[in-house]
Amino acid sequence: MKIIVCIKQVPDTTEIKLDPVKGTLIRDGVPSIMNPDDKGALEQALHLKDQFGAEVTVITMGPPQAEAILREAYAMGVDHAYLVSDRRFGGADTLATSYTISQAIKSLDFDLILAGRQAIDGDTAQVGPQIAEQLDLPQVTYVEDVQFDGKKTLTVRKGTEEGHEILEVDTPCMLTVLASAYKPRYMSVNGIMTCFDKEIKMLNADSFPVDPERLGLKGSPTSVKKSFTKGAKSMGTLHDDITPEEAAEIIFTKLKEKFII
Repeated sequence: MKIIVCIKQVPDTTEIKLDPVKGTLIRDGVPSIMNPDDKGALEQALHLKDQFGAEVTVITMGPPQAEAILREAYAMGVDHAYLVSDRRFGGADTLATSYTISQAIKSLDFDLILAGRQAIDGDTAQVGPQIAEQLDLPQVTYVEDVQFDGKKTLTVRKGTEEGHEILEVDTPCMLTVLASAYKPRYMSVNGIMTCFDKEIKMLNADSFPVDPERLGLKGSPTSVKKSFTKGAKSMGTLHDDITPEEAAEIIFTKLKEKFII
């Protein structure tokens, strides 16, 4: 089994600040990390490698410094790593990003593609499903667990607001995984010692067939106009010494005011 895991380098959102004038993220001095949901997907791939001897490849699209998370993935136990990097990819929204990554993946062999549910810097949860659409693959999102029959069928537990669903899907397919699905393993000592000796294959816009009109800012139908911090909520109203019936009436009234019921 050959598995490709799409990972992304993101700013640590616990350290994020916004420019009050421009309304844009201040990235200077903010540490970058591997996207947490992508780490869940990577751990799923490595779990399948442990069980079935799968070959695991990671791929990321970003600037040269994104090499850091590929080295981290090598230290965790992956077999191959690709960095898709080119100034022509700059300014890409989710559609242009998914197009570029899917075209790069077409040049590789795979049975299964994994990605995190969403990235913590954009929170769109769009790139994984869009990659599946670009490659015409069946997909399951919000994955909590995966079992493989050793042939071609995956039994997948998908999280929902009401609970979960159990689905079967044949490879090749695309899964997007929740960060909470698996506890990512630590980098091994040997992995840390050898990760800088391993090759990171560089891909640019000339490395695989692409339509230049669908790349980067030119290929992006959406753009972010402004970012801003969420305002603090006002203090709620406290109701003391009321009966359960009175509490239920208050809740019912509030839900009606917000058109929830």
